[in-house]
Amino acid sequence: MHSSNHPIHPEVRLRGTMQFDLRSAEGRDYRIMVSIPDLEAPTEGHPVVYALDGHAIFSTLLEAERAQCRRKEKTRVTPSIIVGIGYPSELPTSSERHYDYTLPVPVDNLPPSRDGLPWPEYGGADRFLRFINQVLKPKVESLLPVNTDHQTLFGHSFGGLFTLHVLFSSPESFRNYVSISPSLHWGQPQIAEEEQQFAMRLQAEAREHHLLIAAGELESDAPFHMLQNACALAKRLAPLQAYGLDVQFREFAGENHGSVVPTAVSTALRTAAL
Repeated sequence: MHSSNHPIHPEVRLRGTMQFDLRSAEGRDYRIMVSIPDLEAPTEGHPVVYALDGHAIFSTLLEAERAQCRRKEKTRVTPSIIVGIGYPSELPTSSERHYDYTLPVPVDNLPPSRDGLPWPEYGGADRFLRFINQVLKPKVESLLPVNTDHQTLFGHSFGGLFTLHVLFSSPESFRNYVSISPSLHWGQPQIAEEEQQFAMRLQAEAREHHLLIAAGELESDAPFHMLQNACALAKRLAPLQAYGLDVQFREFAGENHGSVVPTAVSTALRTAAL
C-alpha cells in the first residue's frame, strides 16, 4: 500500500502543450499534440516541426528543442512549434500508420511480411498528405502564430518513406525534410520513379529545401539493407545541391532501427532550423 504521506497524483503532463482530435475528409481520426512556445514569436511567426508517429517522438523532440533553443547561437536550434501526429489509440506505432505512410505499390512488389500474413491495408499516403495540408495545418495556424514558409516534416521508417514521398511529389508542402531510416525497400518501384521525376523538375526549376537522411550503423542487415539504401539515396541526390537541395547524410554509430530515433533528434532540429 502507498503511504498517506506520499499521495499519488494524476498523470504527468507536459508543460506548455495542447492535445486535440481531428478527422480527415475520409473519416480517419487523428490525435494531435502541439507545443506552445514560451518565447515571443518573431514577426513572421514560429517555425513548425510536424512529426509523424507523434506518440513515439513528440515528447523527445519537445524536450530536446526546449533544452537547446534558448542558446540557439550555440546549439543552432530555433524555438519552434512541435506538432505530433498520432492516433486515438495513443500507441507509439499505431497500426493505422501502415495505411497513411505507404504508397499504392503493386501487390507483387511488396516484401514478405514479418508474420507471413497478408499486409494490412496500405497506399493512403496522398490522402494523408491532404489531411496534413488541408486540415491539420490550418488548425495549427488558427491556434498559434506560424511561419508558413518555415515548416519541417519528420518521419522514421515508414514515416521516413512518407517524408521522401512528400518531398518528391509535393515539395512545396514543407521547406525542410527529415527522413530517418526510410523504408525504401517497401515503396518500390514508385518511390524510385518519384525520385527521378523530382530530380528532373528541380533541375528545370530550382527551389530551396534541406533534407536530412539518417540511419543507424546496425541497420545494414538483409533483407532490408536500410543503411545502404539510405546512403545510396543521399549520394544520388547530392548533385541536386546545385539546384537548391541541401542534402545531409548521417550514419549513427552503434544505433539500430529503434535507437537511432532519439539519437538523431538534435541533428534533426538543427536541420529544421535551416
